[in-house]
Amino acid sequence: MAGSLEGKVVLVTGGGSGIGRATSLLLAKQGAKVMIADYALEGAEKTVAMIKETGGAASCLAADISVTKQVEMVVAKTVETYGCINGAFNNAGIEGKMGTDSATASEENFDRTIAINLKGVWLCMKYEIPQMLKQGGGAIVNTASVAGLIGIEGSAAYNASKHGVIGLTKTAALEYAQKNIRVNCVCPGAIQTPMTARIIDSGQMNEDDVRAFEPVGRWGQPSEIGEGVVWLLSDASSFVTGHSMVIDGGWVAR
Repeated sequence: MAGSLEGKVVLVTGGGSGIGRATSLLLAKQGAKVMIADYALEGAEKTVAMIKETGGAASCLAADISVTKQVEMVVAKTVETYGCINGAFNNAGIEGKMGTDSATASEENFDRTIAINLKGVWLCMKYEIPQMLKQGGGAIVNTASVAGLIGIEGSAAYNASKHGVIGLTKTAALEYAQKNIRVNCVCPGAIQTPMTARIIDSGQMNEDDVRAFEPVGRWGQPSEIGEGVVWLLSDASSFVTGHSMVIDGGWVAR
């Protein structure tokens, strides 16, 4: 699949760390020009530096994807910088506060989690799709989760947001199936990222318990999700749309 995205422009949200960073590096390795948007600009700048160290092309900017004007700016800036948007990886998300039952979780946490994880994905597509229509097509991958396929106690807001991402993905895929725009999502299992490290450090998750629960007996790596994203954004997956790609070490097969 070497060079599978040569000359393509891909927008990545949440590219400053974890899955977003690993995927950005893989996209650049396959020849894509990458625009990275992240709430934490320092992390995005680090990702850009890593890409440029290997001879790739990348730029970045700070943005909160739950804010309409900022998403609009990200899309406009990507087009201004690189001329188009051939692909988008709508990956930015938060874990929110976990470990509380549905009836005791705070409204503030629910609203913030939904605003970023679900509304943010919708806003990104809202502005990416018109640009892709102007160009004659494109490919979008959203980040859902195994938590979008099954219930996990103590994470009502997160679960609801990720179930919603899958619904948004399927709907948009059908709406633009005959307009040369493919829309898919990835559903990661337990992946070693700064997000999961925060959850472990807070005591909301036990690292050894999660490892033991994974049928493959280990945590996944961000690049293992990135490989799936690269394939979904490439022409190699030209007949794939509306798909929720589970990359979870067998978690939901139980």
